[in-house]
Amino acid sequence: MTRGSTLPAHRLSDLPDRVALPALPEQTRTPPPARTALEGFNGAPAAEAHRLLLGCLRSLSWAHRVTAHRPYPTLDALLAASDEAAYDLTAGDLTEALAAESLPPLPEDAYGAAHMALGAAHAAYEARFGHTFVICLDGLPPNEALDHVLETIRSRWANDPEKEREVVAEELRRLARQRLAGALEGPGL
Repeated sequence: MTRGSTLPAHRLSDLPDRVALPALPEQTRTPPPARTALEGFNGAPAAEAHRLLLGCLRSLSWAHRVTAHRPYPTLDALLAASDEAAYDLTAGDLTEALAAESLPPLPEDAYGAAHMALGAAHAAYEARFGHTFVICLDGLPPNEALDHVLETIRSRWANDPEKEREVVAEELRRLARQRLAGALEGPGL
């Protein structure tokens, strides 16, 4: 029994009646492309996607509906689905979502009187409507937030309860959209 040559490929050409094979390029393994956060969301187990969504809006029906319609081809498609599900929130869904909301945080340098004014305005609002005041401050500079919140509480206090429910539903939709977009800005889940 004869064994094949143990000479390196570059020396095989020295042997008579043999054809030298070119050396194979060193194989490198390229890592798979990083998953986007949207791909991670689309591929995550339903319970994990549901948990992420509940961090954006505490409505079980909203989170279930958005989770059930995965996968989403783009972030815009996901946000549109989020909006659509938020528009369909029932009064019970709104109550559920509002129970988990809190007042927007005051800027760190806000003075004590601001805390007192916001607390009093919120207490009056809550006494009138029976739920926490919610507002989406997306795109508002932090130094304007307190004035905007106080002004908005005062203006919305004049709404009748049905009109305020409509405003609250819209603010919750905007909050869910803002939080969801923020949650999916980074790398995959």
